[in-house]
Amino acid sequence: MERSAKDGFAIWVTGLPASGKSTLVSALKTKLADRGFDAAVLESDVLRRIFTPHPRYDEDEREAFYRQMIFVGELLTQHGVPVIFDATANRRRYRDEARRRIPRFLEVYVDSPVETCIARDPKGIYRKAREGAANTVPGLQSIYEPPESPDLVVHGDQERPEAAAERVMSKLAEEGYLELQGA
Repeated sequence: MERSAKDGFAIWVTGLPASGKSTLVSALKTKLADRGFDAAVLESDVLRRIFTPHPRYDEDEREAFYRQMIFVGELLTQHGVPVIFDATANRRRYRDEARRRIPRFLEVYVDSPVETCIARDPKGIYRKAREGAANTVPGLQSIYEPPESPDLVVHGDQERPEAAAERVMSKLAEEGYLELQGA
């Protein structure tokens, strides 16, 4: 299926570390693929290894990192590629900047209690914070600013990822970013 620049859109999936962002992104990428959309996933941990191979996670570095990440997403959407940002983006201004620069944009907030995130901790982020090996974990030692007006809220501690992904698909259709023919 041939795509044009008008087909590009972005979805920023935000939430605390271990809130369920990546699980939702995986389900969403599958649902988009089932509809003929080959979405590019911009996963912060992967891009950070390229953009900042020795991360400090301080404010200046995060500013630069998210500026680069947004640029890549903007460029891809301008070329008709659907983009899914899989990134905490602890400051609201990072996500707001992406919304300003990418005309067809959705912000999805995966809302999970920090206690649930700590219990999951698949990457050991919260364990490292407890042991003193990390001191900038959003929601613990660094601020996490949830969206003020997200386009969609997913309850990562309650919803099945597939059902949440289907709600994102419905929102994309509602906004006119894709058609859900045969859905």
